Parts: sequence; structure tokens; C-alpha cells
Amino acid sequence: MVGGRRLGREFGWLWAAYAVSACGSGLGFGALPLIAVLVLHAGPTEVSVLSAVGPAVGALIAVPLAPWVEFRRKRPVMIATDLTRFAAMATIPVAYAFGRLGFVQLLMVSIVIAAAKIAFGAADGAYLKALVRPDDLLVANARFESTNWGSIAVGPPLGGAAIGLFGPVTTVVADALSYLLSALGITAIRGREEAPRPTGKNPVRAGAVFDGWRHIMGHPGLRALYLNNMFVSGLIMATEPLLAVLLLRRLGFPPWQYGLAFAAPCLGGLIGSRLAQRVVARYSRDRVFRTVGTLRAVWLIGLAFVRPGVVGLVTVMAVELAIIINMSLYTPVLATYRLEHTPKHLVARTLSAWSVGQQAAIAVFTALGGLLADVTSPRTALTVAGLLILATPLLLPRRDQTSQLEAEPAT
Repeated sequence: MVGGRRLGREFGWLWAAYAVSACGSGLGFGALPLIAVLVLHAGPTEVSVLSAVGPAVGALIAVPLAPWVEFRRKRPVMIATDLTRFAAMATIPVAYAFGRLGFVQLLMVSIVIAAAKIAFGAADGAYLKALVRPDDLLVANARFESTNWGSIAVGPPLGGAAIGLFGPVTTVVADALSYLLSALGITAIRGREEAPRPTGKNPVRAGAVFDGWRHIMGHPGLRALYLNNMFVSGLIMATEPLLAVLLLRRLGFPPWQYGLAFAAPCLGGLIGSRLAQRVVARYSRDRVFRTVGTLRAVWLIGLAFVRPGVVGLVTVMAVELAIIINMSLYTPVLATYRLEHTPKHLVARTLSAWSVGQQAAIAVFTALGGLLADVTSPRTALTVAGLLILATPLLLPRRDQTSQLEAEPAT
């Protein structure tokens, strides 16, 4: 069970900051593609460019930030990236109010948000490893995962209703304010944080930005999980803009139904994340990686059969529910394994490398999906993504790979 165990006051503030930010992101789920479709009347190619190029360029910007984050106190980095995201998101309602909102601005905001998100995630992961005991890492990661899915379950329907009542940029305002509140929550953590010390090598040397990838690719378990995660995440996230166009423009779903189609299944995230600790204790982490990792991939093809009306809505919800239950169980186990098998002086660079690879994969698959949808149709692109993801379980690690160094986790 996720709840029950107390992890300390400092973790409580960190969790609260994460929760308020997650709630804002839930309200603003898919906000930029939604604004592009409803306000700027963007087509499949433009929506896919927004969803692909922004994260890709943001990931490139985040690469040289990794060594800088590694050897800085993590809380100031987290606060700075929260404030950066607040400022970037706040430009959208201002431009919309003056009738100056354009596609280029949405793209620039997407880039800033992507880079700041990677830097924040790297600092947050490194801070978490230092904040809680090793035995509590799975509990902490499961709480974050549960909070994330809970916010997505509640946020999109409320966001869709708010858009219908108050206009298309309403949820962007809420998302921006959530980053400001998150920064205040992190500021409230009073424990003293030691400044990281270099481990003998110059942290700003030219090759330091690649240390995270060297660690991942040199560890058989992490390497297999990394490659599998890139393909699975890339193919699943590539369907988001395709579904936005298919549901909102081709099939005529109103925004509130679009939000509901993604929100209701997120309740499955509460189930999966709360089961993570029990499932690992009963069946082992290796079996979770193999079995649940495979189950994440088999449902996506169902999106190719979406139809108008109630049947289509139920189809999307059923597919998303099956994917989310498995993802929410798998993700905290993966996050814990990754922290346990990464030395403290490499955590920020490893997490940055992981996020950059994932964002790059999402960008590539999203761009390709958009091009394919433009040439054929969104439904055809969804079918191709659903078929390709069926091969990803072949990349999952063997037991001997995930068991490497099991007796002596990295410190």
C-alpha cells in the first residue's frame, strides 16, 4: 500500500509541492495542442510539430544543463525551474487577451517548458534519493505516481468544463499558477541541504554531459529498460495529438468528452501505483519488468477502432484504462531501480539523460505520426503506432540483466 508509512516533514512539503503542480498540469492536460486546434485552427501536421519539436528542442537545451544541476543544491534549481515555467505559461493568456497569440509563441513556450521539466526532474530525483531512506524509495515514488494519476483523473474533465465556460486559455492560467505554488512549497522545506562536491573529475569538462548516458549504457539492466522505455513512451505519446485531431475535428467530440476520455481511466493509475509495493514483494521486481512491461504494450492498437458517439468514447476509455493500470504499476518500480543503481554523484546527469532520450523518442515518433496522418489519416497513424509497440517487449531486460549489482546497489 502506498499510504501509511511516514517519510518525514521535508518529504511532506516536497510531496505537497509535487501535488499542486500535478493538479495544475492535470487541469492543463493537452492545453497547447487544444489551443492550437480550437484557437489557431491547426491541422494534424501543425499539432504534431507543436508536440514534437518543442520537447525535442527543449531536450537539447537541457543536455548541457545536466552537469550544472548535478553540482548545485537541488532545491534552488527546482524553485528556479518552477518559476521559469510559471513565467513561460503566463505569456499565453496575456497574448490571447491582446489578440496576439500565435503558433510560434506556443512552440517557444513548449520548448521552455520541456527544458525546465527535465532540469526539475533531474534535481527532484537527486534530492529525493538524499531525502529518504533506500528502503522508502519505492513508497515515495509510488506516492508521486499515485498523485500524478489522481490529478489527471480529476483535472481534464474540470479543465474541459472550464474551457467551455471561461475560454480556451483558462487551464493555462491554472497550470501557470500551480508552478508558482510549487515553488513556494519547495521554499518551505527548511532542512539544510549540503552543496554537492565533485568526485575528483572536473564536472564542467566537455564530456561531462554524456556521463549519464555512459552510466546507463554501461549497466545491462538500465540499458535494456532505457531502450524499451524510449520506444514505449514515444509510441504512446505520439498518439496524443493524433487523437486530439481525430476526436475533436474528425469525430466531433466536444472538449469535455475529450477530457473525460483521458481522465476517467486515470483512476486506474491510483490502483496500479498503490499495488506496486505489494506486487514487487510477492512476485519480484524482475517479474514486474517482464510481465507488466509487456502488458503496457498490447492495448494501444485498440485506438485504431475508435468510432463516433458513446461507443467511441468507451473504446478510448477502455484502452487508456488498461494502459494506465500497467504503466502506473511499472513506473515507480522502474524509478526506484534507476535510483538504486545510480551513484549519488551521477543521479542528476543520469535522470537528465533518461528524460532527454525519452523526449527525443517522443519527438521523433510524434513527428513521424503527424506526417503519416497528414499523408493518410489520423486513424492509419494510430494503427501503425499500435502495431509497432507490440514489438517493444523484445527490448525488456532478462533477469540476469536487472539482477546485476543487485547485492550492492549504487550509493
